[in-house]
Amino acid sequence: MSGSSVNAPQDHVSRADLLGEFRRVRALTEQLCAPLAIEDYVLQTRVETSPPRWHLAHVTWFFETFLLQPFVAGYQVFHPRYAYLFNSYYEQTGSGFWPRHERGLLSRPTVDEIRDYRRHVDEAMAKLIMASRTADWPEVFHRLRVGLNHEQQHQELLITDIKRNFAHNPLRPAYREDLATPALAEPPPMRWVEFAGGLVEIGAGPDGFSYDNEGPRHRTFLAPYALADRPVTNQDYLQFVADGGYRDPALWLADGWAQIQAEGWRAPLYWEEIDGAWQVMTLGGMRPLNPAEPVCHVSYYEADAFATWSGRRLPSEAEWEHAAAGYLVEGNFVEDQLLHPRPVPMQASAEATSLMQVFGDVWEWTASAYLPYPGYRPVAGALGEYNGKFMCNQMVLRGGSCASSANHVRATYRNFFYPQERWQFKGFRLAETRS
Repeated sequence: MSGSSVNAPQDHVSRADLLGEFRRVRALTEQLCAPLAIEDYVLQTRVETSPPRWHLAHVTWFFETFLLQPFVAGYQVFHPRYAYLFNSYYEQTGSGFWPRHERGLLSRPTVDEIRDYRRHVDEAMAKLIMASRTADWPEVFHRLRVGLNHEQQHQELLITDIKRNFAHNPLRPAYREDLATPALAEPPPMRWVEFAGGLVEIGAGPDGFSYDNEGPRHRTFLAPYALADRPVTNQDYLQFVADGGYRDPALWLADGWAQIQAEGWRAPLYWEEIDGAWQVMTLGGMRPLNPAEPVCHVSYYEADAFATWSGRRLPSEAEWEHAAAGYLVEGNFVEDQLLHPRPVPMQASAEATSLMQVFGDVWEWTASAYLPYPGYRPVAGALGEYNGKFMCNQMVLRGGSCASSANHVRATYRNFFYPQERWQFKGFRLAETRS
């Protein structure tokens, strides 16, 4: 079946197709863990990361909690304390949750026991998908799609958490030795694509799957603007570093300046200057910094400081979505098995007529705070905690990354992170206001 059909309207998806997609998504999580040694599964080097073992169990807990317990009569949970260990932040489930920063302090349950847990839940889920009551099916269908998209989110977190953990090791080990390394290249010149703006519609409509925070669809006014035809590259960012960008407080928001002073930042995360040359930690180990790749693993503060230094700005999320709406969702995703941003290609024409790398490669920071759209209401119950309660102190990113699944991303998708966080595949492109 098509990888995107599971996110089509309900009457377009058969139960057999849904079961096939459930099995495909669950198998990909296991495939992403296959290169790990047993010691890697329990490692948590930073509070924002989680051990791979925890991800394996948490996404399984989600299906058990939100589907099997409500819709399977007499269902027996695999272990009575797993809800406490593997709940992330849902207060309304009543189970409580083990502290996030201590997820790496537990040696039990073992990885084998968690795999038994996954098999137990997968077998019960297969029966639920194929045999749930017709009256229950609309809600089962909806929750299952949330669960599948939730697991895809954790697949991306799994990849980025593994990278963060491996980068903490002075040996700089490779997660996979077989990952392709693109040839070093120079990036194309940055050009500008113009947009007339005006009264536009953004946000998800009623057809197909979207998270509740993507709607409701609504109108907003945009002044004329332009977006850079490509993301900011390593070469662009090197000029900022060489020009003393990390030493000039005039370029930084106050919180950003405090952050770089406290953390000692002088370059993006994973950059290392070795014998006078910049190298970067990747999931394939250390590599020379490729000038043509989009700059990656930068915070919102760094993106904003670079924009200020360059005399430009970051786009609003409405500008980004309006511009991206005309493009197919295609690019460098987890299915491409690069697990790293690819170099920016040369435009076919000397004039920029289209945007490059809109989707995939790197999430793009916007200048927009993560806030509810007009008329937004979170869904009832514990699932309403999925997005709505985080609408404070975070910034919106758009477009997906090289660790995202291709059928998980769309123009309306709103990712959000705290402005100081860098361990995800985060980059940015510049914007200008037109009169």
